[in-house]
Amino acid sequence: MKKLTLNKAVFPVAGLGTRFLPATKASPKEMLPVVDKPLIQYAVEEAYSAGIRHMIFVTGRSKRAIEDHFDTSYELESELEKAEKFALLKLVRSVQPDDMNCAFVRQPRSLGLGHAVLCAEHLVGNEPFAVLLADDLMVGLSGGPSVLAQMAAQFEQTGQSIISVQEVPAEQTRRYGIVAVDAASASNPGLMKIQKIVEKPAPEVAPSRMGVAGRYILTPAIFEHIRKQASGVGGEIQLTDGISSLLDAESVYAFQYQGKRYDCGSKEGFLEATVELAMQHPEVGEYFRSYLKGLKLD
Repeated sequence: MKKLTLNKAVFPVAGLGTRFLPATKASPKEMLPVVDKPLIQYAVEEAYSAGIRHMIFVTGRSKRAIEDHFDTSYELESELEKAEKFALLKLVRSVQPDDMNCAFVRQPRSLGLGHAVLCAEHLVGNEPFAVLLADDLMVGLSGGPSVLAQMAAQFEQTGQSIISVQEVPAEQTRRYGIVAVDAASASNPGLMKIQKIVEKPAPEVAPSRMGVAGRYILTPAIFEHIRKQASGVGGEIQLTDGISSLLDAESVYAFQYQGKRYDCGSKEGFLEATVELAMQHPEVGEYFRSYLKGLKLD
């Protein structure tokens, strides 16, 4: 059997970001900065750290800023070079390394995450691929591999679809896809076969408290299963429903990653990420820690 190589990542970035209005009225939510990098750049850097070099962005008509961010800015680079600001020039050029390719495709209507993934099918082809939700900012343990790099290492061994999961409070199951797993199937630490997956169930019917986080590695078989799905929760074509169908054809694994997830789709999670990553930042971290210690909190 031919070994499957993970070299493509899909970033569904067509959402409207209504929870951050008015900030997202004219600017994509994925371009909101956490300290000094936009959310989408954190996700792309995570994919790059996992060995992925082909980035596919599923955008909407108001998301041109994302494409511009990963394009060459000749005027800016020229001005920085003239001013001999070489450190900043290197920083700007590092946004898209020379060995990284970016492709962009439009999602014409907001029909759900499953539909967004399906929009990228012609660019993915018959290959496995990762899906990263940029408003889930994922950070690996200090000094350790990124969350997607952890998942890619597991994929090399299994060759099967893998979904990142975390335990969530019972009252929050309505916010997540929830999985039931076969704990006895854990061959590697944190890796378990999924028996069932349900989109945003009520707490009283949720099969567990194991919620899907915003990282997936999927085999190309998922496309056919998404295509067969009727509209699900919220009248949208849900990726969760496609994965549920895929379970009838092949194994899908849940992976409990090492690290932390910030829900930057919410104001609370965005603020948590900003504060915690600012404290770790090599340039401003020391100052910011000192500032926080001096605050008088009632």
